[in-house]
Amino acid sequence: MARTARSGTRRQAAPRTAAAPRRRRAASDAAAQVRIRMYRQGLGDCFLVTLPRSDGKGDAFRIMIDCGVLLGTPGAKEKMQDVVADIAQVSGGRVDLLLVTHEHWDHVSGFMQAQEAFKDIAFGAVWMGWTESPTDLQAKRLAADRHLALAALRLADNQLRLAGAAEVAEEVTGLLGFFGVGGGGASTTDALDAARALVPPDRLRYAEPGEAPTLLAGTGARLYVLGPPRDETLLLRSDPSRKKPETYDLAFGGFAMEAMMGASGETPPDGPFADRLTIPMEVARAMPEFHRYWSDGTGGAGEGEAWRRIDGDWLNAAADLALRLDHDTNNTSLAVAIELDNGEVLLFAADAQVGNWLSWEKLEWEVEGRRVSGPDLLARSVFYKVGHHGSHNATLREKGLETMARLRVAAIPVDEAIARKRRWTSMPLPSLLERLEERTRGRVLRTDRPAPAGIGGLEDAALFFDFPP
Repeated sequence: MARTARSGTRRQAAPRTAAAPRRRRAASDAAAQVRIRMYRQGLGDCFLVTLPRSDGKGDAFRIMIDCGVLLGTPGAKEKMQDVVADIAQVSGGRVDLLLVTHEHWDHVSGFMQAQEAFKDIAFGAVWMGWTESPTDLQAKRLAADRHLALAALRLADNQLRLAGAAEVAEEVTGLLGFFGVGGGGASTTDALDAARALVPPDRLRYAEPGEAPTLLAGTGARLYVLGPPRDETLLLRSDPSRKKPETYDLAFGGFAMEAMMGASGETPPDGPFADRLTIPMEVARAMPEFHRYWSDGTGGAGEGEAWRRIDGDWLNAAADLALRLDHDTNNTSLAVAIELDNGEVLLFAADAQVGNWLSWEKLEWEVEGRRVSGPDLLARSVFYKVGHHGSHNATLREKGLETMARLRVAAIPVDEAIARKRRWTSMPLPSLLERLEERTRGRVLRTDRPAPAGIGGLEDAALFFDFPP
């Protein structure tokens, strides 16, 4: 596949129309040569950003962001090996900075699947979010909670299957897969350790939101860390508000369904089965077929069979815990903005969800006598790596996409067919996709679709899209 990558086609720049003027500083030669390579390995993230240098110390400053694909993807190991081999080739074996955004398999699997290929790349530094620090007290507490939840979910998964609750078990298994559970091998913890081992300890850094921006040597560009937030109220907030959602509409989603049922006087169902397929617990307790689950036959409580009952609260709790663990981990995403020397911004939101996004609003920096804020960086964004594969809670509306007046290109690493097989029916979210198309005038790149027209200088290959922002 690496050979196919080299045979990609490059498109010529489409002329700008007078109807869409851009308010921006004149682009420097360096900014005009910036390239972004988005890999097309499936539902997962891997990017290579190339920033030209003017200091004579190499041809470019390269930033790699994540390296993974969803557990269960056909040919996953071979795909990730091809991706890393291509990065080694195009970079000449040198990547200045690796950003590992969070502990999910679709962002880190490649660090295990392509370990041999990684030996051909020398990394200048590796950054992760503060949430991955093994010495930070807050991070350690959050990690301990996460590990306890994973252990509980593994047990619940087994019990659900033994009890015949296959549909709920499948949901739990799918969410556990984000941590590498069920793959018969390495976990996300192993993958993070492999990423850490790519550099000596003194070149491994756990980044903080709002810390002083890093000047990327020889490029004139700066890297700003936006998230994850330290405030746990925001860190643990994944979903939009119900009364005034901060995100785009989720048609026929949970909130909409509850609203419709509330308006009709009906009570939304709490369980996974239709009412016609359920027996009230009080009735089941008295039925001969189920009596043994509450009695041992001698008048005792029958606690030895208690685990088989799967009372409604426990059943729902397993699925809810799995979903909460998934969302909370997404919200630990290392989100960054790369400010080019002409003032334009490349926004990489990883899988940041509502609380992570909201925390950027209060970030401020003083840079060479000028004030830079989180909202200011969003307003100057010309490229947006769409959060969490285009899901419903990973792109804010008024405080997010609607502020990106200069947006030219949006990129979504997604495989809608795979997502639908996992019953993720709104990935990407149609209303968000429609608005992205409008904001970029059709320049939305999806890894599961052919490239649209209008992206000048695009190199279109089976393994990647390579383009200027």
